[in-house]
Amino acid sequence: METKDDRRPCDQVRVRVPATSANLGPGFDALGLALTLYDDLIVTPGGSGVTVEVTGSGEGEVPLDESHLVVRSIRRGLEALGASVPGFTLRCENRIPHGRGLGSSSAAIVGGLAAAYGLAGEPVDRERLVVLANEIEGHPDNVAAAALGGFTIAWTEGETGRAVRLEAVEGLAAVAYVPDNRVLTKEARGLLPSVVPHSAAAANAGKAALLVAALTGRPELLLTATEDQLHQEYREPAMPESLALVHKLRGSGLPAIVSGAGPTVVVLGRPDGARTAPPPPPPDGWTRYELAIDPVGVQVWSLEAG
Repeated sequence: METKDDRRPCDQVRVRVPATSANLGPGFDALGLALTLYDDLIVTPGGSGVTVEVTGSGEGEVPLDESHLVVRSIRRGLEALGASVPGFTLRCENRIPHGRGLGSSSAAIVGGLAAAYGLAGEPVDRERLVVLANEIEGHPDNVAAAALGGFTIAWTEGETGRAVRLEAVEGLAAVAYVPDNRVLTKEARGLLPSVVPHSAAAANAGKAALLVAALTGRPELLLTATEDQLHQEYREPAMPESLALVHKLRGSGLPAIVSGAGPTVVVLGRPDGARTAPPPPPPDGWTRYELAIDPVGVQVWSLEAG
């Protein structure tokens, strides 16, 4: 058995982590999908300090020091693993839009923790990774999908994040409509009421259960299964254009939802099973991504020294 003293140093760790869409309508803070849009991290150990380089989303905006979310996550992962890497260079090649509800912060957390496993010379323990990521993020829906891939159901036991991965129906796809403007998760959560009607909670429980069936084998039920009464409409003041687009798409028979805390809108479906017209072009000022479901979650490659 390999011990901590047997760990082999590495010259470089590469990490690829997917975007995610959480909530998916009624599955508030519980359901998530990993999507085929990725951030890539390259970590090269050496020296005593940290150098951070960022290209793509967040370039020129995020901090380039120890306060960078990926760096903080690497440090937390190394601490949890009992490993020490005093200094390193981090290169972030970001494709996941920031502040748009596609899990950019969760990708940074999961990617950083996974990089720590690579730096420590250990295989990624995905179950423990979800626990650690939830401690940083505060809710496990996005981090679970980023860590495990596919379709995930997440929950907490006390303060401990847990998740299971289910196989999404073959051919499931997502069309994401991403606006130029951002919405902070804190702002979106601040619009939610502290109390909701019992009837709304019961309706969402039923639809969330139905959504599990729809995503794993009954895609023809997606339109009904993605109905929500707990969070989307309450968030309309922060993203009126997103809610207008959701209503328009759903009125056309397309299972559209607000992705995570928004403002991205996602249409779920399986092309060969669609009975309606394909999703339309994006509105002016929005970008459309045609995505599949990422089946594996975060991936790590280590180039060993010597």
